[in-house]
Amino acid sequence: VIREKVQDGETGETREISYTQCKIVGNGSFGVVFQTRMMPSNEDAAIKRVLQDKRFKNRELQIMRIVRHPNIVQLKAFYYSNGERKDEVYLNLVLEYVPETVYRASRYFNKLKTTMPMLEVKLYIYQLFRSLAYIHSQGICHRDIKPQNLLLDPTTGILKLCDFGSAKILVENEPNVSYICSRYYRAPELIFGATNYTTKIDVWSTGCVMAELMLGQPLFPGESGIDQLVEIIKVLGTPTREQIRTMNPNYMEHKFPQIKPHPFNKVFRRAPHEAIDLISALLEYTPTQRLSAIEAMCHPFFDELRDPNTRLPDSRHANGSPRELPDLFDFSRHELSICPALNGRLVPPHARPALEARGLDIDNFTPLSKEEMVARLD
Repeated sequence: VIREKVQDGETGETREISYTQCKIVGNGSFGVVFQTRMMPSNEDAAIKRVLQDKRFKNRELQIMRIVRHPNIVQLKAFYYSNGERKDEVYLNLVLEYVPETVYRASRYFNKLKTTMPMLEVKLYIYQLFRSLAYIHSQGICHRDIKPQNLLLDPTTGILKLCDFGSAKILVENEPNVSYICSRYYRAPELIFGATNYTTKIDVWSTGCVMAELMLGQPLFPGESGIDQLVEIIKVLGTPTREQIRTMNPNYMEHKFPQIKPHPFNKVFRRAPHEAIDLISALLEYTPTQRLSAIEAMCHPFFDELRDPNTRLPDSRHANGSPRELPDLFDFSRHELSICPALNGRLVPPHARPALEARGLDIDNFTPLSKEEMVARLD
C-alpha cells in the first residue's frame, strides 16, 4: 500500500490517499499513466505522471482544476514526487479511471467487419459536443480531440473527454501555436499554420471522429501536413480564395490544384440524411461557418437521443438486454447559460421536471453572464 499526501482536485486542501497495485496502462511523450486501486474505497483511479518544469505552472493542472462536467474525466487530487535525478520533479494527477476508449470500441466493430451502430455514434458524439460546449464557453480549447482521448464506460454508455495536456484558454488577439492536434483530426486552418484560430478547431476534429465511426477508418488519413490537406481537398474540393483567407490570409497567393468536391452522400453510402447534414456543417473550411458545439447538440441527428423511449441495444453481448440511455439532459445552470435561445431545443419535455426540481426552469431562466462563465487562471 502506497500512501501520499495530496491536494484535493477541487478545493486544493491537503489530505492523504492510499493506493495499491500500480500497473502502467499508457505512456506517451508526456509521461506515463498508471491504473491503481484506491484504499479503502476500492475504486480504481488513474495516475498521470508528467515531468514538471519548475519555471512554469502546469497548464493541464490549472485547467483540470476548473473543469467540472459529467462528460469530462474528473481530477480527484494531485501531488508532486521526486524523479530519478535530484532536480527532477514530477506532477501526479489522480484521475477517475474509465476502462474503455472510443478508439477501442471502433476497432472492435472493425474486427467484426462492421461499423458502429448509428445510435452509439449519436450517443458518443452528442456527449463529446456536450463536453466541448462547456469548455468552449469557458474559453478553453482542447486542441487534441481524437478517438483515443474519448474514454467510455461500456456499462453505462457514458463518454468522458480526457487528456488536457494540449488544452489552452484562447484569448482573442493572443497568438497560439499551430503545431498542435493529432494528424488526421487537424483543422485546415492549423495545416495552413494559422495562429489566431478558435475553439472551432475542436468542432472540425469532432466531425472527423464522427466520420471515422461511420466509416470504420479515418476520413482524412494524410501522411504529413500537406498530404493531410490533399486528403481534405479530395473530399471537400479546393477551397476558394475567400475560404483560404478565413483560414490563413498569408496563403492567398498559393495555387492549389482545382479539384471538385466528392459529395458526402457518396463518401458515406447508406448514411441517414441527418448524419450527412451534420457532418457537412462540421467539416466546413471557413471556421465561422462551422456549427458551434452547443448548436451541434441541437441538430436533428440527435433527436433519437431526446426520445424518452430510446433504449441502448447491447451490441456487445449476444443476449444483452436493452439499457436505459445515460442522463444526457442533467444540465447545469452554466450549460443552460451558453445559448439560452437554444434551451427549448436542448431540453426535451420529459427532462424538464428533473431540471425544475433543481431550480432550473428554462421558461423563466436567468443566465450567467459571459464573464461569469469564462475561466480565469490565477
